[in-house]
Amino acid sequence: MNVWPEFCTHKLYPIAVMPLTPNAPAPEIEIIDFRPEHAVDFARISFGWIKAYFSIEPADLEVLNHPQAHILDRGGHILLARLDDTIVGCIALVPAKSEPGWWEISKMGVDERARSRGIGRLLMLAVLERAREIGARQLFLETNSRLAPALRLYEQAGFVKVPMRPSPYTRADVRMELVVG
Repeated sequence: MNVWPEFCTHKLYPIAVMPLTPNAPAPEIEIIDFRPEHAVDFARISFGWIKAYFSIEPADLEVLNHPQAHILDRGGHILLARLDDTIVGCIALVPAKSEPGWWEISKMGVDERARSRGIGRLLMLAVLERAREIGARQLFLETNSRLAPALRLYEQAGFVKVPMRPSPYTRADVRMELVVG
């Protein structure tokens, strides 16, 4: 079931945001693919939300210090939200190690100064589009019940809660899944 509108196939997503000055045009958010020069931004945004709510765990350090090895070299994808020339959000799509056709949504975050502008929704639209493009059959994510806005976004995207499985993250107490195709 496709729950997303057709505009999600475009790479440039205009969104309504509060202009910085009364007469300034609303900025546009561009969803781009990760390049090595974005590693610092990917880590900054991810460490930012993790530290705000939880503790950094060994698995976080491995993935965020080595995204090329832990995500990209395994066939995964990292998408970034760019506002003007600043990276303000990120999301990763990582193939499951033991389940062919399954992909994990991971390290989704938005810079705290750019929240409440729909950037998380745009990142989710873009990663779902990418999942369809690569032929993913099933998506899953692990999160925490304290992250109410994230849980709402995942549910709006069609993810459903399922029983928790063993996780490398002690903070993970919610697992959600979505059939893509």
